[in-house]
Amino acid sequence: MSQDGGPGAAPATKARPEAIKAVPVRHYGRWIGAAVVLGLLALLVLAFANADIDWGVVGSRLFDEAFLSGTWNTLWVTVLAMLLGVVLGMVLAVMRMSANPVLSGVAWLYIWFFRGTPVLVQIFLWFNLSIIFETIDLGPIYKNEMNDVMTPFVAALLGLGLNEAAYMAEISRAGIQSVDTGQTEAAQALGMPGSKTMRRIVLPQAMRVIIPPTGNEFINMLKTSSLAYAIGFNELFLASRNFGSRTLAVMEALLMATVWYLVLTTVFSIFQYYIERYFQRGSSRQMPDTPLQRVRKHLTTFRHDTGREAKG
Repeated sequence: MSQDGGPGAAPATKARPEAIKAVPVRHYGRWIGAAVVLGLLALLVLAFANADIDWGVVGSRLFDEAFLSGTWNTLWVTVLAMLLGVVLGMVLAVMRMSANPVLSGVAWLYIWFFRGTPVLVQIFLWFNLSIIFETIDLGPIYKNEMNDVMTPFVAALLGLGLNEAAYMAEISRAGIQSVDTGQTEAAQALGMPGSKTMRRIVLPQAMRVIIPPTGNEFINMLKTSSLAYAIGFNELFLASRNFGSRTLAVMEALLMATVWYLVLTTVFSIFQYYIERYFQRGSSRQMPDTPLQRVRKHLTTFRHDTGREAKG
């Protein structure tokens, strides 16, 4: 019979270590910061609530025909100008990367001019084009007075769209250059023409880089379109100015215009999230959260933090 500790003895059972009692770190600075921010927001809301503003006018005239018309004109000129900027910007990006020095030089000169001058100056250049050109004559195709052609809408469209094309050219060029050149070389080795390579291989991958800044450019364009009020185009800002001048409710009119701008930018920001998710399919990177997923994540995190604080 073997003794304890002998060669045939069963190994002694080790006592299990006591479970670690983890105490979550209390982030007092976060709660203090949140309290300060909420206090400042409350003071700001209280100040506006007690200010000399007729909130009844803001609520009752928000859907006034003048504001609806101005909002529609703002949206319409923004969409058309952005389409012009995206298409022309893509062409300029391809020209900029061309081995032909003439195409590359012309694209560089275009980008240099339109990025180097203010949008408002460009809008006025187009609007006052009739000073130096009384008529537009394209021979048998088209002929008309410049004043009849260069309306405030057309001047705003050209000023915004051609300026945007310069920025979209650089964004598109960065997206195209982000695609591995080996894929282009492989397509050429298979006999695929350059146009088809660009359309089927390069651009679908480049869109992952192009889409995020393009969405930001669209939202910026939506706000920059307010500069067209200077030439009499009846967009949202001019509609609010006219409403304020007519009713003497200047601050109320500006607040209503602010509400409509926020509505438009919010809607298109949500669209931007879903478009980014669409073009990032198949990417190794994590897809961006949708707005609803972000709200749900923040609520879940807040509940967990509150629960830990309560248990602590």
